[in-house]
Amino acid sequence: MGRPVALFLDMLAAERGASANTLAAYQRDLDDYAEFLGGQDKAAGCGTPDIRAYLAELTRRGLKGATVARRLSALRQFHRFLYVEGYRGDDPAAVLEGPKRGRPLPKVLSLAEVTRLIETAHERATAASASPAEAARRARVACFVELLYATGLRVSELAALPAAAARAKGDAIIVRGKGNKERLVPLGEPARAAMATYRAALAAARAGREKEPAEKGGTARKARGGKENGTGEPGPAGAKEEARWLFPSSAASGHVTRQQVALDLKDLAAAAGIDAAKLSPHVMRHAFASHLLAHGAELRMVQTLLGHSDISTTQIYTHVLDDRLKSLVRDLHPLADGEAE
Repeated sequence: MGRPVALFLDMLAAERGASANTLAAYQRDLDDYAEFLGGQDKAAGCGTPDIRAYLAELTRRGLKGATVARRLSALRQFHRFLYVEGYRGDDPAAVLEGPKRGRPLPKVLSLAEVTRLIETAHERATAASASPAEAARRARVACFVELLYATGLRVSELAALPAAAARAKGDAIIVRGKGNKERLVPLGEPARAAMATYRAALAAARAGREKEPAEKGGTARKARGGKENGTGEPGPAGAKEEARWLFPSSAASGHVTRQQVALDLKDLAAAAGIDAAKLSPHVMRHAFASHLLAHGAELRMVQTLLGHSDISTTQIYTHVLDDRLKSLVRDLHPLADGEAE
């Protein structure tokens, strides 16, 4: 099975533009599937009853219906690939139906909570700090929250923004999203100002590092060991990475990790007096979409801004329209006051 799995992942990358994170998720799902069935050879040659048994095992483990459905989708695609490419003569997953799953409403922050987050981020960024590196980290967090709320970017899109985004002259930036697709995302003045402030703080932190005595600087870099340290410092390859990424880091990718963005936001939530469990980069994306719709934006426009290929994905946000639609009927319908004209 090892060779077919590798070819399957190559197909996803080449034909569908699957990201590294997507490929890793497929790899984990298929590895778990093979382990349950007793090895890769058995997994490649299994039948429909074996797949049903695996799905039942996932349910016994307590996995949610959405997770089981996602695993089944991976298996369907994999076995379809085996069949089409001639690795086997049938498709044992074709007849299986996934568990029914409802779509939970997205977690959304109120406008007051988002305002408090942004204000707290800027207050921390302008407060006296212990070092230029800490000042850069705080400015980076303020930039995170401003950009996420202004654009609705996915966390992977935010983390991998090029440094050119801060130098863009127009009112929008180009974002590369899922499937390697590009889209134009409008950018407001507060987000632009936050980027400029962060880049200035980062430059100051870098200048401070360059002034360190060679012995002290070498010791500090050795202690960091090339890992993301949460300070905003890009590490030994600083100049090169700062020139390429908006949020450089000493992580393997060269830019800040998704995990670090999430940790920084939870730290900000605690400082703002908001339950950290309520906040994540994706919750900020939900807030962006929900608040736009609540203030009159068209669903198709929000779909475009979010980079959704299917409008059904965007429709999870329509629950916020209920109150607005009720108020429209109450305020604008000619019989709303009970009097006929």
